[in-house]
Amino acid sequence: MAKKQRVTTATRKQLRQKEDEYIANLEAQIDEYDAESSKHTLFKELPLSHHAVKGLRDNAFVKMTEIQQKCIPVALKGHDILGAARTGSGKTLAFLVPVIEKLYREKWTEFDGLGALIISPTRELAMQIYEVLAKIGRYTSFSAGLVIGGKDVKFELERIAKINILVGTPGRILQHMDQAVGLNTSNLQVLVLDEADRCLDMGFKKTLDAIVTNLPPVRQTLLFSATQSQSLADLARLSLTDYKTIGTAEVKESANMPTTPETLQQSYIGVELPDKLDILYSFIKTHLKTKMIVFLSSSKQVHFVYETFRKLQPGISLMHLHGRQKQTARTETLDKYSRAQHTCLFATDVVARGIDFPAVDWVIQADCPENVDTYIHRVGRSARYGKQGKSLIMLTPQEEEGFLKRLKQRHIEPNKLTIKQSRRKSIKPQLQSLLFQDPELKYLGQKAFISYVRSIYIQKDKEVFKFEELPNEEFANSLGLPGAPKIKMKGMKSVEKAKELKNTSRQLLALSKANEDGEIEDRTKEVRTKIDKMFDRRNQTVLSEHYLNVTKAQADEDEEEGFMSIKRHDHQINEEDLPQLIAPTSKRAQRKATSKKASLAGKGNPSKLVFDDDGEAHPIYELEGEDEFHAKGAAEEQKDAYLLKESEAMKTHDIADKKLAKQKRQEKKRKRLEALRREQETEMDSEDDEGSGPYQVTLGTGDLNEDLDVSSSEESGHFAKRAKYDSASDSGYESESYVKKDKPSANDRHARVIEMEEPESLEDLESLTTRLLQN
Repeated sequence: MAKKQRVTTATRKQLRQKEDEYIANLEAQIDEYDAESSKHTLFKELPLSHHAVKGLRDNAFVKMTEIQQKCIPVALKGHDILGAARTGSGKTLAFLVPVIEKLYREKWTEFDGLGALIISPTRELAMQIYEVLAKIGRYTSFSAGLVIGGKDVKFELERIAKINILVGTPGRILQHMDQAVGLNTSNLQVLVLDEADRCLDMGFKKTLDAIVTNLPPVRQTLLFSATQSQSLADLARLSLTDYKTIGTAEVKESANMPTTPETLQQSYIGVELPDKLDILYSFIKTHLKTKMIVFLSSSKQVHFVYETFRKLQPGISLMHLHGRQKQTARTETLDKYSRAQHTCLFATDVVARGIDFPAVDWVIQADCPENVDTYIHRVGRSARYGKQGKSLIMLTPQEEEGFLKRLKQRHIEPNKLTIKQSRRKSIKPQLQSLLFQDPELKYLGQKAFISYVRSIYIQKDKEVFKFEELPNEEFANSLGLPGAPKIKMKGMKSVEKAKELKNTSRQLLALSKANEDGEIEDRTKEVRTKIDKMFDRRNQTVLSEHYLNVTKAQADEDEEEGFMSIKRHDHQINEEDLPQLIAPTSKRAQRKATSKKASLAGKGNPSKLVFDDDGEAHPIYELEGEDEFHAKGAAEEQKDAYLLKESEAMKTHDIADKKLAKQKRQEKKRKRLEALRREQETEMDSEDDEGSGPYQVTLGTGDLNEDLDVSSSEESGHFAKRAKYDSASDSGYESESYVKKDKPSANDRHARVIEMEEPESLEDLESLTTRLLQN
């Protein structure tokens, strides 16, 4: 084995000098490169380092897309960029390649701190960006990290100080800026905002402002999205003053006009709100060999539709993804859906932006999006990178005219489709049955109804979303609910506040709540062992804990409304007035106490009681007056009538008792005869096997029904009971047999039973033959 050559100081100096010359040459090529006149389409034709070109080539990134051709050369020159392009056009590489090249030319090391910060509005998109960065940057020496909600904060805090490229969501990034001691952002070179319009909206406004205040003002800023707003206030917040707008030709003509992929077939259908689930289920049943995404407006609806459709079993694999799931479940669902071939994913807009799912055939928008931008992002999950795809949006009669008008203003005109009634199937009866059997599904249905109605109520475009025209009762019935639940509408201010809290880190909320002594209240640091978690587990199907909370809340609401409410709450119980409860010591007393029959035996038969006006119980005779008693007649007559009534009742009971006793006797006789016959048959079989004799002796007729008739004729006097029958077999079985006293008739001849001793000589055998012939 050859020894590794030792690198001397002179050799290191030569390598360092050679790399400096290579970087200087690379910067000269970038300065001389004309981005506007060049028509290069391959990555290797750009002035990129060999590390970046090799990483791109190994991952099959050879040819550039349109947005990459126009963006990467400009970004390499150090300009700020406001980029807009179609969904699926390759915006991720358009900012990752300049980030890697920027840090490489700056000779960035782990001691220089954070060099690039990439912010994404959703965890799934941040994970995807990090995966692409790890693939194309495998030949560089930079360290990269992913910080998103749902991960271990302590694990990230220990390693974040040595990270050069940080990818994450706004809330977690701000949390690390406040808590991580070694996170140094003073040397930041590049700030990237993917899906910038979502990052700059109301939900992330305060968080993003706090992040920007911790960054140096001199930096390169890259903003990318499929839908881009050029609000001066938003751009000023990011110190984006001298920037270049880059995108497709359509975006240059109208910066506010997003585009959809040309290979996407867009269509819509008009559906009544109560018929949405029927149409959706019918569509899934008729497209079992496809891969589709179904977008719904809220996580409650996603959960309800997934749970109900899973029980209805449409014949295709079902998945669901929304923001209220745990991070492990969300990651697992993303991985499964990416690898699946034929499946259906119910999701919210958490995966509507930037997520690259391979080979999605259909994008179904069961609920109308809030605006055209959201529509474009949703349909962009299909027909990516020039592939074919289809989209379908369901519009109610109230939404159809207004939303189609909004789409037409952005030069989007989907085709109208009609529904074949033969392919349509109603699932309303099945949903009603499911919700009736499972209270937790009913709870999910109620929450889904409330969340949809509230989502319509808070929409800003009242020309499209008409809250007053919602058919609430019909929609509730279509979900399987018996009626529309009551809804408490919140004002717009509370909705905006809830949206801000939703996108704020829980750790930051805990940090903001400081005690008077300056101590920080952090409930998340409570120590929980495996044993504690084990005792907290419970068997649940959907939402056991939440269901209990909701039922309790509903009970509180009913109490507030006065339905069966308790008027007195100050009951005082004196323990002295309570009887002493002493457990019985003997086993007999314990059995008597636990047995209802035994306890009643000592108290006599239960008697009927009548309650007086004060609620006291009395026997009937105590409340009957003397005049009422004499009005019924003389005492002797009432006595005789009572005795006659009881005697007639006793006669009726006696007849039933005799009938029952007779049936029991017959059943006992039947079992006895059957046992005797089995014994006799066993003896005959044994005799045949041994060859002891050529003759057979039969007990009875061989027919069980006839034997029962013979045995039941005992009461008529034709048969008398004889002494016990001593069997000649060795078994020693004893039984009762019946013999005829009088001369039998011709009908009863076959029922005779003949007993005789076993013949020992020829004379005995002849005598037996003669007797049998005479009979």
